[in-house]
Amino acid sequence: MDIWKIGLLGIAGVMLALQFKSNKPEYGLYIGFAVSLLIFSFVVSGLDSLFGNMGILGQYIGGNGTYFSILLKVIGITYICEFCAGICRDAGYGSVSGQIEIFGKLSVLAAGMPILLAIIESIQEIAG
Repeated sequence: MDIWKIGLLGIAGVMLALQFKSNKPEYGLYIGFAVSLLIFSFVVSGLDSLFGNMGILGQYIGGNGTYFSILLKVIGITYICEFCAGICRDAGYGSVSGQIEIFGKLSVLAAGMPILLAIIESIQEIAG
């Protein structure tokens, strides 16, 4: 039941940060950043089971695992960009947050390009 731990950690961090909001707002930002890093560490610790399950799924499907590696890259890109953009947004830097999100979207597009090219090649083989 790690979801309860994460939820309570987030709520406790926000409540603690709110205490510093009026007098020392920078402390609230630091607390939010620390809580975010703790939650991120929980996520990273749970990735082992995800990688194991993806390997098993890849064995059932067959192939060399290229598509799964692309999928994991895309998941990583989106999570890291969302994490960083959220911290920038909370700090009051919405424009930096928006640029991180745009960069993340373009990175996902670039990472998924081999899949798109493979689909187009398959369509051409069927049509030709």
